[in-house]
Amino acid sequence: MPTHLAAFITTTWLLAMLPGAGQALMVRQTLAGGRRAAWAGIAGTATGLLIWTTAAAAGLSAVVLANPAAYAIIRTAGGAVLAVLGLSTLLALRKKAPAAPAPARWGGYLAGLATNLGNPKAGVFAISLLPQFVTADGPVFLSSLALGAIWALVTACWYVLFTWAVNRGRSFATRPAVHRRLQAVTGGVLVLLGVAVAAGA
Repeated sequence: MPTHLAAFITTTWLLAMLPGAGQALMVRQTLAGGRRAAWAGIAGTATGLLIWTTAAAAGLSAVVLANPAAYAIIRTAGGAVLAVLGLSTLLALRKKAPAAPAPARWGGYLAGLATNLGNPKAGVFAISLLPQFVTADGPVFLSSLALGAIWALVTACWYVLFTWAVNRGRSFATRPAVHRRLQAVTGGVLVLLGVAVAAGA
């Protein structure tokens, strides 16, 4: 059964707050497509966490992460997704008008899912930290899945608050000059993160 839930929730909340690819993606989704696109990205991220957790509970992620070729493929694919998102954001700066809104549902969902699944650090967390909060008394597999669901929920809650804050400042952020600067920063960060993920940094 899961143990020390308060500590687990605190740990996953702090993990969600760490700056990284997820937050950069949420800023992009919110500014480009609004609240609906951001929520779709959050749903994709939560789904990715559930997949990582299920794989870890079944022992699959440990096998994948121990296999250099498989690990490299996942890492490179994740880095490519982030880099493509960043490049598309930077290329939109060449247009005089603001970038076209990001797809509200499936596009945002798939971006969140691909970004999360392409980040092997989520798999490392799943196989290294989750077992610390599961005891041998009871169904370990089901307990691991329950913790994964809590992890996904906590992360989603943080991103809802984060994108709400970004959306609240959207009237300021969508001013042409400010919007272009934010686009440039967000696009550049996504490209750099993509390169770092692909390189295994």
